[in-house]
Amino acid sequence: MTSETPARPARSTESAGLVRCGWATSAPDYIAYHDEEWGRPVTGDDQVFERISLESFQSGLSWITILRKRENFRAAFAGFSIPAVAAFGEEDVTRLLGDAGIVRNRAKIEATIANARVALGIDLSDLVWRHADPGAPVPKTSADVPAQTSGSKALAKELKAHGFRFFGPTTAYALMQAIGLVNDHLADCWARRA
Repeated sequence: MTSETPARPARSTESAGLVRCGWATSAPDYIAYHDEEWGRPVTGDDQVFERISLESFQSGLSWITILRKRENFRAAFAGFSIPAVAAFGEEDVTRLLGDAGIVRNRAKIEATIANARVALGIDLSDLVWRHADPGAPVPKTSADVPAQTSGSKALAKELKAHGFRFFGPTTAYALMQAIGLVNDHLADCWARRA
């Protein structure tokens, strides 16, 4: 993820009386995502699959791009229903490549479909949550937030062993942060205590 994304929070700043992680103050979309979603537990295979897919699509882009296209992604990928996406064929790839509402990257689209097919055969949520690290150190500044950890390397390795594509340790760590496997809200952020 880029430095403006949730995977690498900046300094904390005050906004509307609340102290937030610095990355969450530059746009209303970030504020809402930070306050309502980032770092809160997400379970369920389809829900975890959605987050894996979005994190993979984000690779090389800013997270705000994905946030702003999220509803389009949900519509284009059948609500990230694993069985529905696993059934996508070449016509769907062509349709998705023509959809200006999403990121039109063939490799990422094909990886999402391939990942859904793999996810049909595993308990995705349980597999991912086995890598939770509730005892991770509390970051005080953005410099304390790693881009990847031994836990994210292990998660990426396990998913790749099952056949997942477009999912490395940095993307795995962004997922871990986003769905609550680690709590990387900075020490003075109100959401750390929420």
